[in-house]
Amino acid sequence: MINAVNDGVWSGTWVAERLGIELVGDDELKDLLGLALRRNPKRAHLLVSNVLGKHVPQSPSVVYGHGFALGRRVRALLGAEEAAESVVLGYAETATGLGHSVADGLGLAPYLHSTRRPVPGVAPAGGFEESHSHATSHLLLPENPALLAGTGPLVLVDDEFSTGNTVLNTVRALHDRYPRHRYVVVALVDMRSPEDAGRLEDFAREIGARVDLVTAASGTVRLPEGVLEKGQELVARYEDASGARGCAESAATAAWARPAPTHPHPAPHRVDLLWPRNLPDGGRHGFTPTQRTRLEHALPAMAARLAEALPPDAHRVHILGFEELMYAPLRLARELEQISDAEVTYSTTTRSPVLAVDDPGYAIRSRLVFPAHDDPADGPGDRYVYNVAGAGFDAVVAVVDSLADTPHLHAPDGLLAQLAAHTPHVLLVVVPSYVPDVPERHAMLPEPLRGPAFSSYPPDEVGWLLRDLSDVTLEAPTEEREEAIQSGGAHYAESLPVEYQPSEQYQELFHAALESTASRLAQAVGAVTELVLAERSPRPVLVSLARAGTPVGVLMRRWARFRHGLDLPHYAVSIVRGRGIDANALRWLAAHHDPRDVVFVDGWTGKGAITRELADAVKEFEASDEITGFDPEIAVLADPGSCVRTYGTREDFLIPSACLNSTVSGLVSRTVLRADLVGPHDFHGAKFYRELAGADVSLEFVDAVAARFPEVMDEVDAQAKELLSGDREPTWEGWAAVERISEEYGIHDVNLVKPGVGETTRVLLRRVPWKILARAGAGADLDHVRLLAGQRGVPVEEVDELPYSCVGLIHPKYTRGATGADGRAVNV
Repeated sequence: MINAVNDGVWSGTWVAERLGIELVGDDELKDLLGLALRRNPKRAHLLVSNVLGKHVPQSPSVVYGHGFALGRRVRALLGAEEAAESVVLGYAETATGLGHSVADGLGLAPYLHSTRRPVPGVAPAGGFEESHSHATSHLLLPENPALLAGTGPLVLVDDEFSTGNTVLNTVRALHDRYPRHRYVVVALVDMRSPEDAGRLEDFAREIGARVDLVTAASGTVRLPEGVLEKGQELVARYEDASGARGCAESAATAAWARPAPTHPHPAPHRVDLLWPRNLPDGGRHGFTPTQRTRLEHALPAMAARLAEALPPDAHRVHILGFEELMYAPLRLARELEQISDAEVTYSTTTRSPVLAVDDPGYAIRSRLVFPAHDDPADGPGDRYVYNVAGAGFDAVVAVVDSLADTPHLHAPDGLLAQLAAHTPHVLLVVVPSYVPDVPERHAMLPEPLRGPAFSSYPPDEVGWLLRDLSDVTLEAPTEEREEAIQSGGAHYAESLPVEYQPSEQYQELFHAALESTASRLAQAVGAVTELVLAERSPRPVLVSLARAGTPVGVLMRRWARFRHGLDLPHYAVSIVRGRGIDANALRWLAAHHDPRDVVFVDGWTGKGAITRELADAVKEFEASDEITGFDPEIAVLADPGSCVRTYGTREDFLIPSACLNSTVSGLVSRTVLRADLVGPHDFHGAKFYRELAGADVSLEFVDAVAARFPEVMDEVDAQAKELLSGDREPTWEGWAAVERISEEYGIHDVNLVKPGVGETTRVLLRRVPWKILARAGAGADLDHVRLLAGQRGVPVEEVDELPYSCVGLIHPKYTRGATGADGRAVNV
């Protein structure tokens, strides 16, 4: 870590000796802070953070680590439930990257930072004043106006907490409009006086909210009388003695400054990172957990492109961000640091004019001055880079957004020319500026639902692209549902079966099946995940078909993390037979991820109806929305029907999650599609059955299978190798068998033929079964089927040459009054 001590001298010594300023407090305070002077009519001194990444070049891991650690402390303070409901707000320009890092540490909190760059057509959701700042007015411009409207905790992040005025102004401006019960103030250092600390406590009582404070260190700046005037005089004297604008200014000596060359500099080498489409460059208009996942997904490849572009002799590389654009270059620098042998440091340009003094006891040793290059709202003016000139960097990578890639940037006195005068190699990275699409802002699709608010899975396991219909009565008696479905009077997705507490018999069946198949399941999970990683995408976006595919998606995500250290995004979407996949969910995925990385996941194939449904739906979607790239092939745990190429096994055995309903799928219902409940801008709906928490085995199921991962690694490697080298083309023999059975048994409706052990089990537990066809010679895998069939009084007929272990037939003419094995009406 670069520290605030140069040659054994604290980097605040020069100011302290001349102005009598004292910095007192925690032992680590002087490691975190130095002192400098600036041209500011309200405060002459400047606390220069050594770990913020603004004025002092620092290891990006150190910069990010401090913010992330503060976020973890906030998460521990709030607890998981409140942390999941919180919003993080950072302050422009200095704390935009710090606030974003805190949001990362907090987990799934959305992030927004204030800005001084207005956007035509985007109405501010609020604003406030930072009285001591060089540029005082802050705007809040969230793309989603509802971002600040929640009642969960608001986490406010700044680099220093000096008087509390900025926080008071912020809370006062927001609380009247978006009242909430709790605020958390986060800063690297708390430098308030006792009087200021009391003001914050009084204000919290006044508004009736709790206010907590989380900092890395605390102390006080003791200012002697007349320090402002003395500081201004000192600044004026040294600036008059320094060089003109455009050189590397250092008032005490020119030891760090090279003479600015008179000949033109070569154009900087541009590096195209292939920044993901529609991914914000920061939190100016909000940054959601999903967008964070997209960035994490893209960072390795972007850093690799930058590493390839660096000259081979670049052993000291500096990444230079741009004013409010701190987070994207910070994350890029940190990723480069992890893959490169070079020493990588990070800082950003700034609006704030600070005196440069080349003295070991002073925090700002050199500065570059250049004209603003982003057409700022407050007009043209000077901007600054500190401690880069004369630092001996072999290469400097300037990272700006596209709105700042202007002629001023490339002018003879612009930033790039100033950098080129002081380093052998200058590279330019331009990140596409993210500007909200104003006409469509109010038609934005919502963020995914996550546990614990929706589903019993942890929030990072799966995001549900569904509408929460938990408060709507959708359940109908089984008799009415079956009759309506078979008569064509209603679609099965317009209502839900009644979700009963599973009987003891049901639960015994589940636990017995889980015990006997956990290793088998773990091997299939590993194999299908390895196929996906090898053939579909090195960092796939898993999209489960709700709800049977969801436990499988959770397990595939866990395998990727266990075996490869990958943190894959995972969502659940609705697909409805005869109605297709949720088009709004596809639009959301296309806006947040590369469709080519999306891999649809399901539990198993039966006759392949959903496989066909998905292929048709994606084709229709591409034609209507002109969004291409989605691969409709499903990855499944088991493919007994030979309907897909990507599978873990083609054996037909009981997957225990087929035994239960919501209680093995995060307590989420089947999906619902009904015009009076699901509007044109909604996802398909579903319910969260919180009342069934006592019977929930969702995590027990995935935990039991994941616990077998270490013992099946060798088998997975062998199976994946065999699958990758073998013929896996679908034969669709399952579909042919279903059509043949439908005709032979006079059913004439393939939807009433449910092939495979899983589907047969579901027929016996939830539908009105007519008979069971069992493959001759099938062994212990069908013991539970025979047991359930006997209890229901359903005949089991042995059949030769059946491609499945068994097939369940639903009676083609429904008879009222059928009951399940536990005496209740059967769930459909």
